[in-house]
Amino acid sequence: MKPMDAPLPPAGARLAQVVARRDGAAAPQADALAEELPVALVFNGITHAVMLATPMDLADFALGFGLTEGLLDHAGELYGVDEVRVADGIELRLDVAAACEWRLKERRRTLAGRTGCGLCGTDSLAQVRQVLPMLPAVAFDPAAFGRAQRDLRQWQVLQHSTGATHAAAWCATDGTVRVVREDVGRHNALDKLVGALQRGPQAVPAQERAQGFLCITSRASFEMVQKTARAGVAALAAVSAPTALAVDTARGCGLLLAGFVRGDDLVAYSFSERLGLPALGPTTPDL
Repeated sequence: MKPMDAPLPPAGARLAQVVARRDGAAAPQADALAEELPVALVFNGITHAVMLATPMDLADFALGFGLTEGLLDHAGELYGVDEVRVADGIELRLDVAAACEWRLKERRRTLAGRTGCGLCGTDSLAQVRQVLPMLPAVAFDPAAFGRAQRDLRQWQVLQHSTGATHAAAWCATDGTVRVVREDVGRHNALDKLVGALQRGPQAVPAQERAQGFLCITSRASFEMVQKTARAGVAALAAVSAPTALAVDTARGCGLLLAGFVRGDDLVAYSFSERLGLPALGPTTPDL
């Protein structure tokens, strides 16, 4: 097939020659594909996880993963990250404090992460539910959640080109989108965002971070809620539904959780009064 002229793809994508059939006619064209590579996270020489991820913003990913997995207690425990290309993918070699290495050895596991997978390789039920901080009660205008979801589309450069990635954003109280990260995996996008919020030019102080909210282009799974809480952010606004375990977890740690945030509509699953909505009734007891 003769290569077709096409603009260069954004970071995290590459071009492929395809044949598209539309309205009954077929024609060759260039198409942008989101990259997805195995990324190994190696803490002081110990391989802890191998995730399939988009190879961009990987220093943010390393820090965010360490924080949201509870391996790093704070950003200062990560001294440096080396990104090394190897035959089968990328190694992120993290130089971490002794305390982090001790936590890793205490909770040693191997993850084989897939794009839609959150807890692959966890070797005990006790590791699933972590002790989470109690988050502050922050009030929001419901319109701020809708504004964030609408504006987030303009920031999704990789998604516009490929149609294959998720995004996670930190937004100010009024819904202004401030920091965004993209990845083929929703968990990875959130980890990259958490890392970006605590390093580099887009870092946001903890007190300010807690007063904003996270906006995601996916469902709100249990792990997305847990990662948000570990990031110290008071609310999570998802475009799709949460799971039952995600709702229970949000209610337990003080996280305002909203799903189906589309236009001016949303569903509040916890602490609805913080959105100026009627308070929720008692929860259904566990069976």
